Amino acid sequence: MGFEIRHADPSDAEQLTRLADEVSAEPQGWLISVAGEWRSAGDERRFLKALRRYPHAAVFVAERDDGTLVGRLSIGRDPHPASTHVADVGLMVAQDARRQGVGTALMRAAVDWARGAGVHKLELHVFPWNEAAIALYEAFGFEREGFRKRHYRRGGEFVDAILMAYEIE
Repeated sequence: MGFEIRHADPSDAEQLTRLADEVSAEPQGWLISVAGEWRSAGDERRFLKALRRYPHAAVFVAERDDGTLVGRLSIGRDPHPASTHVADVGLMVAQDARRQGVGTALMRAAVDWARGAGVHKLELHVFPWNEAAIALYEAFGFEREGFRKRHYRRGGEFVDAILMAYEIE
């Protein structure tokens, strides 16, 4: 599978909404929101338009040669004045595109963006049962920094999350 990594464009909104719906429906899941639903295509389009004027965040996509979006990575600088050197990362990859280098390529784009933005540390949360994602992050160089008990609401229960971080050299 050939793919390219590029900045997301507002015209990607419908495909990104479908990707989020597909990934969040998986049992191991992706953390999308308290309500368990991704934003609408219209909201995603408005978000991506606004992002063009905001230097503290970015969204990257992995696009197959046929134009299908198979991955999304969001990155945003921590707004607290004492931790603006830190950025949070969110990653999702379509099930049929996993273990093909998409996640790693998106993470490389995040590191490149972070270097240019003066960010020195990337952080993310991952569910403890999402072993494939944890393996990807550890292979990339992320380290476990903490365990957040009952940190997120998923469905009708509170679930744990592993905090992982990557120091940018």
